[in-house]
Amino acid sequence: MTHVGTIYLVGAGPGPVDLLTLRAARLISEARVIVHDGLIGPDILSLARPDARLISVAKQRARHTMPQEEINALLISEALAGRDVVRLKGGDPFIFGRGGEEAEDARAAGVPVEVVPGISAANGAAAASGIALTHRDASSIVSFVAGQCKGLAEQNWSGLAGKGRTLVIYMGVSTAAAISEKLMADGLAPSMPVAVIENAARPEMRVLRGLLAGLPDLVEREAVKSPALIVIGEVTARDNAAVAALAQTAKEQAAP
Repeated sequence: MTHVGTIYLVGAGPGPVDLLTLRAARLISEARVIVHDGLIGPDILSLARPDARLISVAKQRARHTMPQEEINALLISEALAGRDVVRLKGGDPFIFGRGGEEAEDARAAGVPVEVVPGISAANGAAAASGIALTHRDASSIVSFVAGQCKGLAEQNWSGLAGKGRTLVIYMGVSTAAAISEKLMADGLAPSMPVAVIENAARPEMRVLRGLLAGLPDLVEREAVKSPALIVIGEVTARDNAAVAALAQTAKEQAAP
């Protein structure tokens, strides 16, 4: 009987190699086949053994190196050939990483799957930027949404952002204008503080602050590029520097 390999869905965290879990680092160092996305940096891939086969399935908006269905088929074919496979993803595999789809297809094909969680992009970005996603005085609810999914305008985001709540938007750079309009149309104040965190937890990280009404201009003016997260809520303005910056922004927007 042919041995069937195991697919390991491994979260690589927000980027820095020293934010990998110990288990993730061990699996990467032992793997003969690593299928990785475009957010995995060379410092993490350098942990792989010299004879490991590294397969990039990097995705960008409107341009996929390999469609998701083909990625799933690749993982399954490698495992059915008897090889263990590390599927390496930025952040956590089960938070907008499509790990659930890969796991379902693999199990349907009779391939065992193990999930190794990673520090999510939201947690990594919040920690690196000093933004507490929850705070006793500002937020007791956190919601994660995807800002690039189909039917964005028809989705019901009512109640996800506002007083006492924090909204973290993945993949929202290209749809910042639609996101801002959608939230304000749902009743969120134009003066709600926001933060855009680009390249979270990496040396080139930027944390840009503003107000909801000015979110599209902020993204365009600062030429924000993915990977970036948008955080909306009072927690983004808890520190003194942020409060001062937002006050200046509000003053400029109110000027004739």
